Amino acid sequence: MDVIKCRNVNDGFIKGMDMLSFDQEDIKESRAGNVIEHECAVSTVYERPWERVLFEEVRDANPFFHFMEGLWMLAGRNDLTFVKQYNNRMGDYSDDGETLHGAYGWRWIDYFRDGSSVALGTINQLDIIIERLKDDPTDRRCVLQMWDPVNDLDRKGVDVPCNTTIYFKIRNNRLLMTVCCRSNDVIWGTFGANIVHMSMLQEYVASAIDVEIGEYTQVSDSFHAYTKVFDEMHSRLEESDAFDYYSMKHFENPYSNKSINYYPMFNSDNIEDWNKELVKFLDRKPFENIEFDDVFFSSVAVPLQDAWFLHKQGETDDAMSEVQNCIATDWATAGFDWLLRRVK
Repeated sequence: MDVIKCRNVNDGFIKGMDMLSFDQEDIKESRAGNVIEHECAVSTVYERPWERVLFEEVRDANPFFHFMEGLWMLAGRNDLTFVKQYNNRMGDYSDDGETLHGAYGWRWIDYFRDGSSVALGTINQLDIIIERLKDDPTDRRCVLQMWDPVNDLDRKGVDVPCNTTIYFKIRNNRLLMTVCCRSNDVIWGTFGANIVHMSMLQEYVASAIDVEIGEYTQVSDSFHAYTKVFDEMHSRLEESDAFDYYSMKHFENPYSNKSINYYPMFNSDNIEDWNKELVKFLDRKPFENIEFDDVFFSSVAVPLQDAWFLHKQGETDDAMSEVQNCIATDWATAGFDWLLRRVK
């Protein structure tokens, strides 16, 4: 197994693309097209996973979608009503156009049954893990399951979980998290959606048990990229004059800039109150005037949401003004830059 050690997603993305660039002659067929696949499994170790926003212009990650999908997961949802507002292609990964069979948050919170009887209801794996780690910080049995062999192993549908299992443990008052992934698209998954969503989960659990956030390790059994996408992006990265790609000469991590900072998702000790605010936010209509007690929702999530809907209405200049009201300067900067690229 090869290892990528990085401060955060911004240097991790470059190191991951560099690693795959040496595998360009090793083309493999896959269900969805030819891929470049690394010769062995890869572990990506994030030292500061809370620095989760990718700023790379060539990658052009949509920060609005990644942020909102992360909250949708923490709410345990599998319906597409909320998340399709930020990416209408989500329906392409659904068998019925309305729900996701492999939705991670749903599997964390409201999927697996308590025993064999439907009458017993579902179990909230996150609640159990949080309580176990509160009771015993040395616990090594905190396994969060996403893969269901009964319904996934022989499934013919378009959507089964790529990330399959998550391990949590506390060391030196820091929550360490390891995510195991059977199939990891480097561009869209590993350094795109996965780092955002899984680091938000890690922060959620760490805050609930009142410990610091530690390292996040992503174990990718198939570390790959689709050839057409990789070749185009690899070429554009090499042509970029921002710095010498892959040697990382003159590279400055965006989070080294004092104007770009992470803002914590949790500002209170009561996780139940935060969960209620989350449900209220997901039910919020565009521009609806709702009061939130938690500043994360009122001053981070709401400005991002309103900026997105202004952009969707064709009012991108107003969206660029609105996104700057977001007090999480990493999300605000990424949102502003993404909107600016749409204008250009």
